[in-house]
Amino acid sequence: MTLEAEASQVIDQLNALGRPSFEDVGYERARAGFEEMPPSGEFVEVATTEDRTIPGPDGNEIGVRIYRPGDGAATADASGTLGCLVYFHGGGWVVGSIETHDRTCRALTMLAGVVTVSVDYRLAPEDPFPAPADDCCAATQWVIDNAPSLGIDPARVAIGGDSAGGNLAAGVALMCRDSAANGDACGQPALQVLIYPVTDFDRDTHSMVANAEGYLLTRDTMAWFDDHYCAPSERANPYAAPLAVDDPSGAAPAFVIVAGHDPLRDEGVEYAQKLSDAGVPTTLIEYPGQFHGFFGMTRFLDQAHEAQELTAIAMRRALAAPEAD
Repeated sequence: MTLEAEASQVIDQLNALGRPSFEDVGYERARAGFEEMPPSGEFVEVATTEDRTIPGPDGNEIGVRIYRPGDGAATADASGTLGCLVYFHGGGWVVGSIETHDRTCRALTMLAGVVTVSVDYRLAPEDPFPAPADDCCAATQWVIDNAPSLGIDPARVAIGGDSAGGNLAAGVALMCRDSAANGDACGQPALQVLIYPVTDFDRDTHSMVANAEGYLLTRDTMAWFDDHYCAPSERANPYAAPLAVDDPSGAAPAFVIVAGHDPLRDEGVEYAQKLSDAGVPTTLIEYPGQFHGFFGMTRFLDQAHEAQELTAIAMRRALAAPEAD
């Protein structure tokens, strides 16, 4: 399958820039450069945004940005209570922030009619696994515990993210499931939204080799991310590598998007299949002609608009207000 026409134009333009790789410049310069990149998503107005900090799991504070969709939102019940998306940004656990994913969160807030809480979790290599996963789990639990003050229904909270953020969402879904099974007072997400997620550390899959270079994310960069994020001794831990879980049954229903020209394509498909085989309601959408990172590029790609709209439909269904008796 060849690249879709718009995707091919974007890839040609990005490759022509000749930017050095993250692994060539080091994580500090990579992080700064990622923040300085012009936004590829369209700007969408939301009713309000609020930046604040919440308690973290290790005595740290976690930054969050809270987006509100305004009156008449799709998931509002008769009292105005809304559904919620807790969003974890991508960036290989090393780069990225609530700023780099601001436009994606704005779009999903308005398309789905939800409150979105975007989480600025700690980054590697300063804070490797399990710190980012622990932050994301703590933020999810904070949202559920503080639902009344946020104007949301604690039973209608989704978690989601792209790339490394999709990995974190899948891991948090398993963490919440396991905490509940152990008798802990842990809220359960109503949906996990996994946008081309990292699900293991196998860098020899067919898609990883076939798409090793030339499609924005490279095989070498993924290995570089892996080495910054997770020690080899931890790479069989399902909270770091969800595909390693023996049995994912009982995890939240899943909505998964993958791209055909993405090194991560195969592990996303395999995890969706594993969830489905375990009885977890799972929807898998593939864009054969797209590349890793396309989801947020609504300024350039019609299929980015489509993918965001399909994601919003899945959230509206999962987080719909219960019908009145």
